[in-house]
Formats: sequence, structure tokens, C-alpha cells
Amino acid sequence: MAFHSLRFRLVDSPSSVGAKRRARRAAWLSETFPDLAEMNVLDLGGRVESWATVPVRPAHVHVVNLEPLPTELPGWAEADHADACELPKRILGRRYDLVFSNSVLEHVGGYERRRRMAEAIRELAPEYWVQTPYRYFPIEPHWVAPAMQFLPVSARVVVARKWPLAYTPGKSYEAAMRQVLTTELIGRAELRYLFPDARIRSERLLGLTKSLIAIRKSPSA
Repeated sequence: MAFHSLRFRLVDSPSSVGAKRRARRAAWLSETFPDLAEMNVLDLGGRVESWATVPVRPAHVHVVNLEPLPTELPGWAEADHADACELPKRILGRRYDLVFSNSVLEHVGGYERRRRMAEAIRELAPEYWVQTPYRYFPIEPHWVAPAMQFLPVSARVVVARKWPLAYTPGKSYEAAMRQVLTTELIGRAELRYLFPDARIRSERLLGLTKSLIAIRKSPSA
């Protein structure tokens, strides 16, 4: 119970460190793209409800996710059940002002799928914002476990099942293995390779780079 309470205060509660970081990131987004309120945004892997509370909401948000879709949508949003690495033609044929993705790139399942997602992002809009946790930050952010990302797979599965600060400790071996194998943090070199036309911004915590953001703005911006 004490560990659950600690995790809640660190990353899950509305007033947690994680929530404050997300709020700061939302402010950065609106500062980086001053016309955000007039933009048509494609959000790969996000949720509609996340956009309902941001300080500046785009004119239209198209959310694409593999999770179940909300039954009701506000007038400014639409949602599709689709894979960000295998987008259907009905989405690939459209154009957006901005593609947004937050903490998704590390979950898509290997370099080749990350490459396909990055390729789609770069083609679908003149501007994009892609955030991902930094591999070399000393705390693995999903399980809040020191240096977990550097362990062998078998050891990471043990951590995923037993570490008391994990989101859902006690899960089955199969579920833990699946989660471990689909969580692969990346570094600055790979992010630059995937997004060669981007500026890479570092998000820091206690002086250390905690996450990276690949940002492309159109030449006229």
C-alpha cells in the first residue's frame, strides 16, 4: 500500500511530478506552435480526453489509437482505431497541420516499426512534435525502476511482475513478457536518425535528460 501511494504521488495523481511534467510539456507545445488553436492535429497513440484539459486546444484533433474508442466525441475531435505504424489509406491520404505523439514511439515494437511510424509522421504534416522517454535517464519511467531498461529481458520480466512501484505488479508471466518486449526506450542518436529534419529538445529533471522531443516547424513558421 505504501509503494502504491508513493507511485500515485510520483506519476499517477493529478498533482504528481508526472502530471506537472505533462502540463509543462503542453505549455511548451503551444509556445512552439503559436497557431495551435487554429491547427488540424493528428495525434498518434493519444486520447481525446487528454486534449480537453490543455491550455490551448487545436481547432480539430484526430486521435488514432489501438485502444477502444470513446463512445461519444466532442465536436472538435474524431477518433480511429488503427496502428500508427500501419496507418490505413483513409488516413495516409489526408494532410494535417501538425502530427503529435507523446510517449508512444517506445511502445510500437522494434526499430522497423519505429521507422515506419516516423516516415508516416514526416509525410502527413509539415510540422510535428514527437516525445519519447530518454533511454539513458537512470529511472525507467514506466515501472519507476532504477536502470531497468539495461537489464536482460528475463530480469526485466521479474521486475515487471515484482517491483512494488510497477503500475500493476503481480501480473502474469505472459502479460509481463508482452509488456517488456513492447517497451524499448531509445536514445538521441536513433531519434535523430528517425527524424533527420527535426530539432531535438531535451526535457530535464534534476539536471538530467528525462525525455527527448523531436520537433519540426515549417520554414514559414
